[in-house]
Amino acid sequence: MKNVLITGYRAHELQIFGQKHEGIPFIKKAISSRLTPLVEDGLEWVLTPGQYGVDLWACEVVLELKKTFPDLKLSIITAFQNPEEQWKEDKQEYYRSILQGVDYYGAISHQPYIGPWQFTARDDLLLRKSDGLLLVYDEDAGEGSPRFIKEKAVKKQQNEDYTIISVTSEDIQSVAEDERMNDVGTYDDSSF
Repeated sequence: MKNVLITGYRAHELQIFGQKHEGIPFIKKAISSRLTPLVEDGLEWVLTPGQYGVDLWACEVVLELKKTFPDLKLSIITAFQNPEEQWKEDKQEYYRSILQGVDYYGAISHQPYIGPWQFTARDDLLLRKSDGLLLVYDEDAGEGSPRFIKEKAVKKQQNEDYTIISVTSEDIQSVAEDERMNDVGTYDDSSF
């Protein structure tokens, strides 16, 4: 696989309303655990729509991986021009800091938001340009915006060689439990 599309829930769909939420590091570790083997096997590009939530957390993971794998490239392709304009200032600053590390940035429509067709066009392009999808989504936990891209990816997979890698809430919970076990395991009782 040379190009992978990473996307998933928007932050508000996970009831995450700030960058300091305790669940974000676990989501990022779950993404990293799926992404790192792909990079080790020759992945060249990570593509993402760059929406606030999983997309940008995945960008953070990629930017960290680029320190070890400098040939790895990151691309954000948005549905329309300046999607962050309606965000709060702290989210805009966060987004701009991510943009400084991307290798390619583009927008499907060079206009502000006009209609849902912009999202459809963006998703179609991202699926065409990728060999697989790493999707943070859990249908069992309830529907969310990622279901639309998953439906398209499943159709693509039926017609051609296209990989779908899922990160579910169970995967993220497992990462969180492992972290807690590691924290307990590093507890030093020699001070008693």
